[in-house]
Amino acid sequence: MTKEGRLNMITKSWELHNVVENSYLNNSAKQEDEEWLEKQRILLAEMALLLLQTSISPEEIKLDRSRYNIHAILTIADHFLPNAELKKATEKLYKHN
Repeated sequence: MTKEGRLNMITKSWELHNVVENSYLNNSAKQEDEEWLEKQRILLAEMALLLLQTSISPEEIKLDRSRYNIHAILTIADHFLPNAELKKATEKLYKHN
């Protein structure tokens, strides 16, 4: 992918990010509400867009930012796949070899 193509995709992803983020911020569901999982789905989409931006940046990949994005995605996805122990997997993201 060319640098121009990457920058174009990042620009478009920010447009999507703004729509998704506004949807999340306008959702007043609390953790005890039935709509909580819907709010978490929106948050998962937002985090996925941030990971996309981090991954396709024309600059050198920022591992700390990638680690943060993946941590957020695994933590949120844990609500949807509780048997996969995704939250537990996040512990390994910060271990150094």
